[in-house]
Amino acid sequence: MCYKYGIVLVILSGKSNNMDRTIDKKVLKKEKNVRIIKIAVALASVAIVILLLSLLFRSSISHREVTLSKADVGDIDVTISASGKVVPAFEEIINSPISSRIMEVYKKSGDKVEAGTPILKLDLQSVQTDFNKLLDEEQMKILQLEQLELSNKSSLSEMRMNLEVKRMEVEHKEVEYRNERYLDSLGSGTTDKVRQAEMAYKVGLMQLAENEQKYENEKALAQANERVKELGLNIFRKGLSETRRLLEDAQIRAPREAVLSFVNTEIGAQVSQGTRVAIISDLSHFKVEGEISDSYGDRISVGRKAIVKIGRELYNGVVSNLAPASSNGVIAFSVQLEEDNNQKLRSGLNCEIYVIDSHKDNVLRIANGSYYIGRGEYQLFVLEKGSGEGGSAEDGTSSLDGARGKMVRRKVILGDCNFDYVEVIEGLREGDVVLTSDIGSRKSKKSLQLKK
Repeated sequence: MCYKYGIVLVILSGKSNNMDRTIDKKVLKKEKNVRIIKIAVALASVAIVILLLSLLFRSSISHREVTLSKADVGDIDVTISASGKVVPAFEEIINSPISSRIMEVYKKSGDKVEAGTPILKLDLQSVQTDFNKLLDEEQMKILQLEQLELSNKSSLSEMRMNLEVKRMEVEHKEVEYRNERYLDSLGSGTTDKVRQAEMAYKVGLMQLAENEQKYENEKALAQANERVKELGLNIFRKGLSETRRLLEDAQIRAPREAVLSFVNTEIGAQVSQGTRVAIISDLSHFKVEGEISDSYGDRISVGRKAIVKIGRELYNGVVSNLAPASSNGVIAFSVQLEEDNNQKLRSGLNCEIYVIDSHKDNVLRIANGSYYIGRGEYQLFVLEKGSGEGGSAEDGTSSLDGARGKMVRRKVILGDCNFDYVEVIEGLREGDVVLTSDIGSRKSKKSLQLKK
């Protein structure tokens, strides 16, 4: 009996020793790796599920997120698009006519001014001094001309008097010559006396003719000298008039009724000749200044109709001015608006200009949008036939409410456009529903599921 108990104790003792023994490190490491693998597999499974859900979501799109257009047949006024800016219909820059400095400022930007209203004052002391000197010089030239005229008048008067005396002497010699001839005919005179009288008479005539010629020459010379002096005075007066105008312009005034859109208010600032000191604008009427690529130079001309889009407002107009040459790849032009005094117009507003180039009848068209960048080939998503459209758009330019189904990417060739429609040349048929809005990275997919 004791023996049996001993065996049992020995067996129990052996088991107890085995249970108390330390577990091997390799076993622990193996168990740890198994747990890590299980966790990694679980995480990968979750990631795959999320990715599949994401792909499923990215392959579908709600009609509320996009804009759809139904292809229809109609007319298109083909337009050329350009960028522009609203500017006052009239604007005048006032430059400083002299180099000076600003003394006083009477008006500020935004003030309404009448014609002749003082805007600012320049330092005119030096200009005024020069002007006064010129006035004195003018007076001196006037006196010099009067002095010359008096001198010429006195000299010519003296010469006329001498001529009269000479004529009387010649007349006297003529009488003596006739008397000697008469006495000679009676036999009382002599031939020598007759010849002497004749010679004296002829010499007197020659001297009289010489004096008369001298008088005419002196008279012509006097008149020429007077004209030279008068011409010099007139030239001087023109310069004086220009200085007077310069002095008047230097008193900066508004040339007409307008609004002062800019004024230099830096009192004491030095301004050189030609420097802009103020700008007046007519803010009751506006026009649009635009720029267009010179590649369209042959498709735009003065007189063409244009549509100006500012925000959601549309304004009709006509091209009123076109730059004769291109600058930096663009051509500048102006658009005269039909309603140029609209209260919504503001100077400086950016706008889009659509110049009407031609008209096309009965063409297949879809709504214009940000997807269109010019004539050429496009990849557009088109709703497959048989898919439920669920609604319609009256003009094909708004979202088709309730449209759903599979949209497949298709090659479409587009032509000309205006701001409402784009001409479809190839790839669509009348009634096709096309996705016309930006869908980001999903545009690279071959198909999309359009949902409600």
